[in-house]
Amino acid sequence: MSRLWNSGKRPGCLVRGCLAVIVFSLLALAAVFFLQRSRSALPERFVLHIPLTGTVREHSSRSGALPFLVPMEPLSQQELLFMLRRASGDSRVEAVLLSIDGLRAAPAKIGELRASIEAVRKGGKRVIAFLRSPEDSDYLLASACDSIIVAKGSFMLLDGLRAETLYYKTALAKIGVSFQAAQWKEYKSGVEPYVRSSPSPQSRERLGELLDDVYGEYLGYVSRRRAMAPETLERIVNTRPLMTAEEAIRLKLVDGTVPAWQLEPSLEKTMTGRLPEEESDFFVDGRRYSASFDSPLEHEGREKLALVTISGPIVPTGSEGVEDMGEGVGEGQIRRALDRALADKNIRAIVVRIDSPGGDAMASASMLEMLDSAAVKKPLVVSMSGVAASGGYMAALAGKTIYASPLTITGSIGVYALKPEISGLAEKTGLGRSVVTRGRYADANSLFKPLDREEYRMFVEASGEIYRDFVAKVAASRTLSFAGADSLAGGRVWTGKRALAVGLVDRSGGLFDALREAQRLAGIDSTRHPEIVSLSEEQGWIALLLNGDGARLMQRAERMVVKHLAGSALSSGGMSAFDVFGLEAVRSGRMMMLTLMPFDVDIR
Repeated sequence: MSRLWNSGKRPGCLVRGCLAVIVFSLLALAAVFFLQRSRSALPERFVLHIPLTGTVREHSSRSGALPFLVPMEPLSQQELLFMLRRASGDSRVEAVLLSIDGLRAAPAKIGELRASIEAVRKGGKRVIAFLRSPEDSDYLLASACDSIIVAKGSFMLLDGLRAETLYYKTALAKIGVSFQAAQWKEYKSGVEPYVRSSPSPQSRERLGELLDDVYGEYLGYVSRRRAMAPETLERIVNTRPLMTAEEAIRLKLVDGTVPAWQLEPSLEKTMTGRLPEEESDFFVDGRRYSASFDSPLEHEGREKLALVTISGPIVPTGSEGVEDMGEGVGEGQIRRALDRALADKNIRAIVVRIDSPGGDAMASASMLEMLDSAAVKKPLVVSMSGVAASGGYMAALAGKTIYASPLTITGSIGVYALKPEISGLAEKTGLGRSVVTRGRYADANSLFKPLDREEYRMFVEASGEIYRDFVAKVAASRTLSFAGADSLAGGRVWTGKRALAVGLVDRSGGLFDALREAQRLAGIDSTRHPEIVSLSEEQGWIALLLNGDGARLMQRAERMVVKHLAGSALSSGGMSAFDVFGLEAVRSGRMMMLTLMPFDVDIR
């Protein structure tokens, strides 16, 4: 270092050179920014064209995408909700066109999107659905629209709902692999695929109740919108599940058919009365529309509401690899978001949006502690999305008010743990093993041997302690006795409608209901529009660059490359919660106590 300063070069030159590079970089970034903004300028009159395909994730961080590139992943639930809310009051939007193709979403998410579509229609704007070879989920969402158009030559498949679970015990035994399980309690059926060859009566009972609620809502809503008796629709599902577009028109399930390539030209001619120009700007893509705004909704003044999202399996500290792949939410991520919410004096209240089946028991408990601490300082309201169950429900207990949609999957208050052992596989393959230990239980958690009686007793008791603590937290939060909370727990899964009836949630409603309640608790005039600040987004590329955080820039770039290479596997539906914790178990080599939903529920 001393040679640098004694070499005859003035330090000021180095400083001025660095400043010049920084200023030039900032000017270049500003130029690109304003170029992008000018390109995103919207016409005075247009149809908002929103693509809906694949898995609907709750939240998608655009700040984590590569800079200045159009994101390729589907629009998230929150982006769709805010987009439809803004479009309902945008005088430039003539109509909304939804292109729905192969949608996969939890029932509650479809219900919340339907409510947003209905709000657009009540605002006097026409909403049109275009379907390509639709199935039940596509059609259920489309039924909220003013009209439904199906691609010419396509087929509709309306065959009802199905729940399928694979049971691995017998198959795994053939290769010498088995599991020991601790299950608290009888309805916490996540362990069953590994220790049973068929579902327990409790598992069948709860899954049947869920299907009854979702199927009843499906038949009831669609039949009302299409002006037919529920029995008529059910008869179609049971006797004519596969039909051509022309048959669907005849049965009054849809309103018309058109070749996909003629959709936009024919709609533009119908709405404007003239043939479309070659470079028509009459249709604006949803991503372009969303990118043209600096915030999710119009706002005024300095008052803000923070939106913190818990999306995906809850993973413990040290699971950054899983978290960075976008397949889990970690304690650190939520702590950073809450710190920002509490540090900003203009943020008056916090809305925590949960779309999580739970996960690691200790991480879930830690997350609740952080949320409880934040709720002491600022009003905190919880909005449940598609699923807020097990550890996801535990996190919700911090809410002053808990909102759930009628078909939100929640509850699942319980704990389970799995201990695999592969001694049979080792024997079949001739794998030898020699172990030297110090300590009675040093080799108890080995993959190569089952737990003995005393070890298994401690294994079960440890998970039981976590269960009792979970139930005690529920009892304290929901003002119940321990016995009363336990009667609602035991792993029982509830729809939002049933959870409201038994007192596990406070009100029925979606994200905007929770935001209004947070505004009321914060003492903000109901006629004002506070800014909604999403604090679950990653720090952007430009912010990392200006902060000189080279390590995180490299990590971000590495992650984006990995996600791109794995895109075909993840974009089709992402990893299940079991996949996430399987990956984490392999990485960490440790046994995990889980407060995790036993199954996922999507409509296809």
